[in-house]
Amino acid sequence: MFKLLGNTHVPHRKNTANMPAVTMPPPKEVLIHVSQHIGAPARVIVKAGDEVKLGQLIAEADGYVSAPVHASVSGKVLAVESYVVYSGQRVDAVRIESDGEMTPADTVVPPAVSDLDSFIEAVRASGSVGMGGAGFPTAVKLDAIKKGGIDTIVINGAECEPYITADTRTMLDECESIKEGIELFERFAPDVKTFVFGIEGNKPECIKKLKELFADDGRVQVKALPSLYPQGAEKVLIHNTTKRIVPEGGLPADVGVIVLNVSTLAFIAKYVKTGMPLVEKTLTLDGSAVAEPKNVTVSVGARFGDVIDFCGGLKTEIGKALYGGPMMGACAASLDEPVLKTTNAITVMSRADSLGVRESACIHCGRCVAACPHKLDPTKFARALNVDLKEDRMARLEESHVMLCMECGCCSFVCPARRPLVQNNRIAKAELKDYRAHQETLEK
Repeated sequence: MFKLLGNTHVPHRKNTANMPAVTMPPPKEVLIHVSQHIGAPARVIVKAGDEVKLGQLIAEADGYVSAPVHASVSGKVLAVESYVVYSGQRVDAVRIESDGEMTPADTVVPPAVSDLDSFIEAVRASGSVGMGGAGFPTAVKLDAIKKGGIDTIVINGAECEPYITADTRTMLDECESIKEGIELFERFAPDVKTFVFGIEGNKPECIKKLKELFADDGRVQVKALPSLYPQGAEKVLIHNTTKRIVPEGGLPADVGVIVLNVSTLAFIAKYVKTGMPLVEKTLTLDGSAVAEPKNVTVSVGARFGDVIDFCGGLKTEIGKALYGGPMMGACAASLDEPVLKTTNAITVMSRADSLGVRESACIHCGRCVAACPHKLDPTKFARALNVDLKEDRMARLEESHVMLCMECGCCSFVCPARRPLVQNNRIAKAELKDYRAHQETLEK
């Protein structure tokens, strides 16, 4: 059995924790692509020249694991174009010129919610996805409640990555929405008996505030967790809040749990009250190149460069900009990249801080294994990738449980030889995933 413990000390650098989010004015244009979530990309239903309003549906969910996409500004569709996202996938994207008015669409009305089915359908229509991670469509998660066996909802307030404090501000500034979100689940999902907030101990104000907020609700627990990375990883969080272990290849629902990010919970409550879909995102802008770090609420599709300019620009030569934090963040190709529904941070590092340290040979110190929450051995994955015969290579990766890797970056962070361990892990996982899919095709 693998241990599931966050056990890596990373620098917190929560420079913006005491800064409530400020709202950025609508940008001149936005670029909204249709793959803002795990699963099938949405299908565009507008065309160049169309006038659109804030909150109007511009791309329909195209499949069960998919989510609709809405206009984040009012204005005119300039183009529907092909766009390569940072993962390398090519998808459709809608470019909208803002009229600066932010006029809401006629369809923006509170949904009619009377039972669990209508509640989940409202969440589906909202375009809600996980706001703190990979962007799994929220309604798909909630469908597990209908199937039965879900007794616990874990609310992720860990926010364990360096720099990021957007969820911290949600917990401090949007308590009313958080409480209303819990009340919605208590009303429409009575089989869920327990709600557990998991919050790292370096956020004492959040812990105190939420304990006071739910002092009279016996179904809600607020747990202070050690400030150890990656405390916010789904399986780690489930183990450390409920002591349940999600099996390899399994889902949280297999152990009676679903996990919601705290900002996702607050958004659901706001949507049920207003009918405004997910068209804006509160994120943290920070990093060694940022002149004025801030928490800022921006329109989905706004350029990184526009957000940086709103926050005072850059104070030094830029080295790289990341979607997210420095541990799990993905590099943006340029400052023209758009903010996504899942963008909880833009971390911009200076050139001096971005220059890589030359890697050297593995010294077999074992620090990567000690740091891994699952106690995996990244050096096994690297050796397996060098095996010539594909079948042997895949067998070795299977035996070493590479698919358990959550790409948290702990191994690379502690490696004294500066080996590209997490990058190797990603390659190994992708290769094994493709091989499995090919084998399944052959068996049909």
